Amino acid sequence: MLPVAPLWGVALLLWTSRAAAQGPVRHNAGLGIELNSLAGKVFRHEEKFTLPIPALTTGTDVNVLWRTWGRKPWHQWRHYPRLGIAAAMIHYGIDSVYGTTWGLYPNIIFPLLHRRHMEWTLRVGNGIGFVTRKYSRANPVNTVNVAISSTINDFIMIRTDGVYTINDHWTVNAGAFVTHISNGSVRKPNLGVNVAGISAGLCYYPVTVHPVRVQWPFKRPRDRYLIQARYSMSLVSAFTNGGPLYPVYIGTAYMSRRWRGNNKAFAGIDYSWHSSTRAYLRDNGLEQGREGAQSYKSAIIAGNEFLMGRVGILLQAGVYVKKDYLQRQDVYEKVTLNYYCVQRERGPVKELFAFVGLKAHLNVAEMGELGVGIGL
Repeated sequence: MLPVAPLWGVALLLWTSRAAAQGPVRHNAGLGIELNSLAGKVFRHEEKFTLPIPALTTGTDVNVLWRTWGRKPWHQWRHYPRLGIAAAMIHYGIDSVYGTTWGLYPNIIFPLLHRRHMEWTLRVGNGIGFVTRKYSRANPVNTVNVAISSTINDFIMIRTDGVYTINDHWTVNAGAFVTHISNGSVRKPNLGVNVAGISAGLCYYPVTVHPVRVQWPFKRPRDRYLIQARYSMSLVSAFTNGGPLYPVYIGTAYMSRRWRGNNKAFAGIDYSWHSSTRAYLRDNGLEQGREGAQSYKSAIIAGNEFLMGRVGILLQAGVYVKKDYLQRQDVYEKVTLNYYCVQRERGPVKELFAFVGLKAHLNVAEMGELGVGIGL
């Protein structure tokens, strides 16, 4: 999933510039640049995380954002969110172990509550992160950092802020954030690094913080049921640093129901087959004759997809009904970013989409995914 995030970010930036140019006010109305300072702490999310915990983690986050004004139906239905491209620098606090992470990520900011000059927002972003220090058994040796073993990683930033509008050009904000960085188990070790903390900043809008909003008479799509399926693949590095990559094959069947026009609730089952587990069993002479049966997982799933035009953010939870030989956890979470190539109200095939995803067990990422899906 790593190469996809920056390409999606560039496409989003071009799209926002084009949309702003076609607006009913000046082409850069609603454009702003936000500067934030971050302060927090690395937290130990599992027993295997044996790295020393720095006393303080600091960072800087710069976000170029655009306030939507209603050109698309989902702008209105999502209460005019902001779209942005951000760059972040995270200095963990122990350079010899963690180094520094540089992140570049597209993001969307949802307004949750609004009262006169005050607003409460949620920002969700996902992109690419470059680390300056990783696990290494060669020069420069760094076998303490068992959390990160690749230079290029997935970078996630989630923030919630209170925003105060000073005037037509300036806003100030303060809130809390969580960041996560990992490589989706493409290279081991891959425990990932999580940071939680507080943030504060300000945003400058050269033209106006209040672009003219429109209220087009868009009709919400009707609620409907679909039979859906997804297929995806992943590559994971098993057991040792520098070891071979093993494919994982994932299939999902579910039924969805669209509600309020811009959400899809769903439930179903999924199946994943892990060649790394089969290799482990064969190499160690375990479960002889049953290696295949002990190498797959299945789960009952449920979740919701938040639709924004041709883009959807899907949140999924699963409860295992069959574990593979190495599986210990009972539940998992998955988030995917879907792009719909086909969206129809009628016809035998109503949806076709491609997606990238990340599967995790609580705070520990298991793997990234690339896949396709269909809705009938």
